[in-house]
Amino acid sequence: MIAGTDKELKLLDKASAEFARKELAPNREENDRFPFAPFFTQVLEKAYLLDFFHVTLPEPFGGIGQGVTALSVILYNICREDSSLGGIVFTHTAAQEVLLAAGAQTRMGRITETAKTVNEFLLAFPVFNNPSDVAPTAVYEKTDTGYTLSGTVDYAVLGSIAAHALVPARQEGTDGFSFFLIDLAAKGVRISDPIHSLGLHACPATDIRLENAKAALVGEETQGQTYFEKMADRMSVAGAAMSAGIMQGAFDEALNYSRKRFQGGREIIRWSEMQMILADMALKVQNTKMTVSRACQAVDTGENGWRQCSRAAGLCAAQAASDLTTWGIQVLGGVGYMKDFGQEKRFRDAKHIQTLLGMLPMRKLKFFKNFLKNGPHTKNRN
Repeated sequence: MIAGTDKELKLLDKASAEFARKELAPNREENDRFPFAPFFTQVLEKAYLLDFFHVTLPEPFGGIGQGVTALSVILYNICREDSSLGGIVFTHTAAQEVLLAAGAQTRMGRITETAKTVNEFLLAFPVFNNPSDVAPTAVYEKTDTGYTLSGTVDYAVLGSIAAHALVPARQEGTDGFSFFLIDLAAKGVRISDPIHSLGLHACPATDIRLENAKAALVGEETQGQTYFEKMADRMSVAGAAMSAGIMQGAFDEALNYSRKRFQGGREIIRWSEMQMILADMALKVQNTKMTVSRACQAVDTGENGWRQCSRAAGLCAAQAASDLTTWGIQVLGGVGYMKDFGQEKRFRDAKHIQTLLGMLPMRKLKFFKNFLKNGPHTKNRN
């Protein structure tokens, strides 16, 4: 789908697809019961050993130095089976990309060098919110020895399983926000119980309460929006790959079910109404995969307009996945709403993914404003 003919990407494609089939698919329903059932710790550790969390990190800092295409290949295959792990990989990589955008590679490298487990390596991050749209409630103060944070960071994804968190905070009386790195085991940091969410149940999120907690500034003060937008430019297409994976999984199950389910004396796939639904699903899947592939190429080669390509891919794929998972339930009929089938989970996960990097309507409006300002039509104006 995305890997093309590149040998390294094809190896990543094969490894991540095999991992997803063996480690995620068999226990998808049980893993989705978290936080009311055990967390899939062993699966997370295996993903860590396969370097799924190191993909875009430069080699000098402990990564494998691949581009967004490689990350998208992994996320597509994971989300085809169970997008909760995809949410974990996406969240950590997004936090990592903010650090890179802020020029904090050395700080990221120190975490990588000292981490002995996946939990020590992971970064919690409120990835379902754009701090420039919803102002941070945490505030920071500058002291003689550094910075301290107080307040709340709502819905910090991975807050219950990561050793560190990258959080936005503002200073009273000033505009803008800044990013800070905090130790989640430090004094003045309290972590809530995992929050039960609409989808991505095994991608745990918590609220973090801070009281004069020590924090390390990332980059420069008040430049948080700049760093977030640079990250979102690259990671939007990775979110699109997650949606594409969900879509492929939903179509696969719908097609398989339609070949086995009989009604009126024949398989339901032989009814024209069902063929029309499946045809619409197949078209949406194929178009989304082509969009993701093209956007990945634009991002990794840095071609003109790559930022718009990445953002557009993320927005279109998020909407397409929501539509297609609805059809996936329709194909299965009443059992499509049951948890022992995969469509119900994919439907919830697709809606949840729509809020990655901020609320979907706000992201659409921001895309359109940037399009009016920087789109190709502006070059033809007198």
